[in-house]
Amino acid sequence: MMNQSSPDGTPVIDLDFGLFGRLRRESGDAWQRYVRHPFLTALGAGTLPLEQFKNFLVQDYLYLIQYARGYALGGYKSESLAELRGAGRMMTAILDVEMPLHVSYCAEWGLTEAEMAAAPEDMRMIAYTSFFLERGMAGDKLDLDVALIPCIVGYAEIAARLLADPQTVLEGNPYRPWIEAYTGHEYLQAVQASIEALDVLGARRGAEARYPSLLKTFRTASLLEADFWDIGWPDAVIAD
Repeated sequence: MMNQSSPDGTPVIDLDFGLFGRLRRESGDAWQRYVRHPFLTALGAGTLPLEQFKNFLVQDYLYLIQYARGYALGGYKSESLAELRGAGRMMTAILDVEMPLHVSYCAEWGLTEAEMAAAPEDMRMIAYTSFFLERGMAGDKLDLDVALIPCIVGYAEIAARLLADPQTVLEGNPYRPWIEAYTGHEYLQAVQASIEALDVLGARRGAEARYPSLLKTFRTASLLEADFWDIGWPDAVIAD
């Protein structure tokens, strides 16, 4: 997987590589429920109700704050300067690159940062972010990174799949910029680096002996990602 790229120089992500690839393959239906959610199908077709998408954007803003905290926790859990720097780079990328882009994008939908910051947190967002923070607090950096990685890699897989799907409508689709945001060179480089870093970390911290526990964490994080899409899916029902 390392150093692979398409003819135009865009990194090619090998989803079967290393520890991540094994977790993805052996996660049963959890990963597919995440990357093939009806929310995404409707988004690709351009038929997702706009208000539902805005609901998702608001909660995604709140999520990114907690996701950055996850990498801050990863810094605390680091055992080497290289690990600490890697966690720091990810946190900085979220806070100084992804967050401003998200705020700018949301402004095009009439959402201000102040409004999003003041919005009530959806229970599904709380459940997901509380889960990966708990895995980091209770476990080590490997437990935390396995809980964090479905987000960054999954979005790259989703965007690539939507762009390759003949049912996806790009012309006139209001969600096209969102889809294409996760196919950019810098984003895919970050995805590739995350997959490779997880493999190195797993080798260093005994992933093979801990694999059943890591797989459970990965499955749960993937299912919580699927539940997160429900925030923007009009047919989702929350049980009382």
